[in-house]
Amino acid sequence: MKAVWYDRTGGPEVLTYGDLPTPSPAPGEVLVRLACSGVNPSDWKTRSGTSRPMAFPRVVPHSDGAGRVEAVGDGVDRARVGERVWIWNGQWKRAHGTAAGYIALPAAQAVRLPENTPFEAGACLGIPALTALHALLTDGGVSGRSVLVTGGAGSVGHYAVQFARLLGAAQVLATVSSEEKAAHALTAGADSTINYRQEDVPERVAALTGGRGVDRAVEVDVSGNAAMLPALLAPGGLCAVYGANGPSAEIAFGPSIMKGIAFRFFIVYELDAAQRAAALGALNGWLEAGLVRHAVAARVPLAECAAAHRAVQEGKYIGNVVLDC
Repeated sequence: MKAVWYDRTGGPEVLTYGDLPTPSPAPGEVLVRLACSGVNPSDWKTRSGTSRPMAFPRVVPHSDGAGRVEAVGDGVDRARVGERVWIWNGQWKRAHGTAAGYIALPAAQAVRLPENTPFEAGACLGIPALTALHALLTDGGVSGRSVLVTGGAGSVGHYAVQFARLLGAAQVLATVSSEEKAAHALTAGADSTINYRQEDVPERVAALTGGRGVDRAVEVDVSGNAAMLPALLAPGGLCAVYGANGPSAEIAFGPSIMKGIAFRFFIVYELDAAQRAAALGALNGWLEAGLVRHAVAARVPLAECAAAHRAVQEGKYIGNVVLDC
């Protein structure tokens, strides 16, 4: 099969395109013939070695993908052969991810993909959509509450804006960095956007919420935004943190304790069984009903994986980058 891999960390040039043996499904696994592979920021960060060292002698990158079940291992219902599926945690703690023609992985990690959802959209669900959804479902959810999505035009942010609305949020705000990104977030369902490069974000949030602040912040960069978070949140508010562009964040103690705010740090790869089941159930229900908008900004041949990594690292597109496998 055709695949992309690397055997050392570094820039996109360490990625090799070539032939690898097609895997076989072990007991409890399915073999998926991949149509598309999603490229996420965590993929280039892992490849670069900035987030963690090489965990295996050779790594086929990417955790997200979509395709059809080609074969099943012992203990898996043979009726699954031919099923359209999307994948989560394809390369998490595993050497073989989705940047390939095939992947063998535990059957539970291949989720039925509704017929109305194209494979390229399915390749965007594992990290971006599940991250957005868990950030909103955790700690009581957001029904009837006000929500601020930082980076509202990003791959996670675009889903978070939509899901906040689907979950019954009373108000959805989003920070953006351009008029184009503002339009993207508004189309997804945001009530208002705030250009953090041109506006004072706490002041605008206060103005838009009658001085109260938001009940929930979905935070893409806690290291960069920590200083303003206590001012953004309403008394008793919660910040669901899924990302940071630096190694640490300094939270002001006084304003935080006076408001009684909370921080929920999480990584989507490590959701427990109950958390993942809740997210999967909600997401696939919305997919079946055709309620989810997807933002696939670019589709790139598998052989051009290095270019796709560069594009994601540079923030070249508004939306997701997907490889055609």
